[in-house]
Amino acid sequence: MRVRGVARVVWAVLCFLLLGASLVLAQEQDAKPSQPATDSTSATPANGDSDKADKSGKAAPDQADPLKRPLGEKQRKLNERALRRELSKTYKKWLDEDVRWIISDEEREAFLKLSNDEERDQFIEQFWLRRDPTPDTVDNEFKEEHYRRIAYANEHFAAGIPGWKTDRGRMYIAYGPPDEIDSHPSGGSYQRTPEEGGGETSTYPFEDWRYRYIEGIGQDVNIEFVDTCMCGEYHMTMDRSEKDALLYTPNGGLTQYEQMGLARKADRFNGGMERLGAGPFTSMNQSKQFDRLEQFAKLNRPPAVKFKDLEEVVSHKISVNLMPFDIQTDFVKVTSDTVLVPVTVQVKYKDITFQNKEGVQLGTVNIFGRATTLTGRIAQTFEDTVAVNEPAELLPKELEKSAVYWKALPLRPGRYRLDVVVKDVNGDRVGTWSRGIMVPEYNEDKLATSSLILADQMEKVPARNVGTGNFVIGTTKVRPRVASADGKPVVFRRNQKVNFWMQVYNLSVDQQSHKPSATVEYELVNAASHKSVLHAVESTEQMGNVGEQLTLEKSVAANALPPGLYKLSIKVNDKLSKQMVDPSVTFAVE
Repeated sequence: MRVRGVARVVWAVLCFLLLGASLVLAQEQDAKPSQPATDSTSATPANGDSDKADKSGKAAPDQADPLKRPLGEKQRKLNERALRRELSKTYKKWLDEDVRWIISDEEREAFLKLSNDEERDQFIEQFWLRRDPTPDTVDNEFKEEHYRRIAYANEHFAAGIPGWKTDRGRMYIAYGPPDEIDSHPSGGSYQRTPEEGGGETSTYPFEDWRYRYIEGIGQDVNIEFVDTCMCGEYHMTMDRSEKDALLYTPNGGLTQYEQMGLARKADRFNGGMERLGAGPFTSMNQSKQFDRLEQFAKLNRPPAVKFKDLEEVVSHKISVNLMPFDIQTDFVKVTSDTVLVPVTVQVKYKDITFQNKEGVQLGTVNIFGRATTLTGRIAQTFEDTVAVNEPAELLPKELEKSAVYWKALPLRPGRYRLDVVVKDVNGDRVGTWSRGIMVPEYNEDKLATSSLILADQMEKVPARNVGTGNFVIGTTKVRPRVASADGKPVVFRRNQKVNFWMQVYNLSVDQQSHKPSATVEYELVNAASHKSVLHAVESTEQMGNVGEQLTLEKSVAANALPPGLYKLSIKVNDKLSKQMVDPSVTFAVE
């Protein structure tokens, strides 16, 4: 037993010595510096791709910088999804904040159906252009005013929530500043109006906003806002009694009749829309409830677009031709980069549906037009109503007469698409007209003319009306005669005058005399016989004070011409620049 114990001790000592030797060897190995591999085989990566390591054994650049590696398909899709989410916040803010109070339900629905950002950007651009009162200019006054209103609402109407979210902010953004404000910021003692029952009471803070007129809602629009929480958050109300702080106080804030014992305060709570007490002028309140409800509903809708039904016909390019009409476009130079484009719409009485009202035949026609560029940008829009009144006994004799509408559009030179829609209101018929028009560019070094306009009325206007008014071009009222859509020429009756108007541009001026030198030759030819009926020549020397621009206004009595078809030519010869223009027009005399 003793030998065995000694053996065990010896074995333990040997194990301890061996363990110590191993630890020392490991420490020495760790202390040695790492030596670079000199063998080319050891420098080769395990995968055998020797191109990914240089001779020094360093890793290739794409291994050293993982950021330069191409993204995998999965990672790329994740990045695109994150970017899309970020961008979608911008469109969501535009829809839910920027235009929340002015976008229509149809526009909102259409926007939500768009599939990509390009379509959304185009929609937003068209949204603002559609509301731009002067689309031919760079500035969009509607858009600028809209964001000014939002800023004002946020500054003045905030109450725990942004000002644009409040009822006052919503009305201000949608309809602008009111014409009058009756403000009671502290509430307190209040003398009711006769319509509210009279008598004195105490109120919460409230404001009454009055608009003289709001398009699509009506005249004398009154909106009441009440702060029942006394926290600055005014809400719009239909019930004028809501501002009454003593409404639920027995025998408090009695109306005039209630004070006289002619009514009870309990009678206010009869389930009506308003809980106004009885008074000498409250008998009509019950009958006006539906009007107040209708006004309240309209105020909660986005501002209406005038003649929206006709605009949709243009937008959707619906081709209908139930309502016949004729149209003519002319061109008149305004500046070097702006051309006035008078659009004349002519509708015959026989195509208008008349209604007899107290012996007078009334006809109404709505007109909507839009000029767009080749890229679809709206350059100009116009909309108006033409009303025709004729005595009932005279209407059958006047059916060949025409109602004429005229609108002058300032446009830049270039090609446009012009769409016009005409609606017979009483007959509920619609007609459309769509054409491409080329607005000419009047270069300063090239002799040119405006359109040669045939007119059934031409007269000078008073000095105060120069350049303004219907059919007024410069100093003259010129009402064009419009050729028929079937290709037939303009027709003048024997008892009418054939008036023609034209301007000449860019006449050369002599450096010494500072005057032009040109001749104007008028030639009226019978189209059937090709014989000259009228020939006249005049020079600028005979016209008095003439500069680079010349206006020609002439008239011929139709009864001096035999019935037939005629062609009028005007030849302008600039002797200084050696340039010539000779526009012509055809008309008939019956």
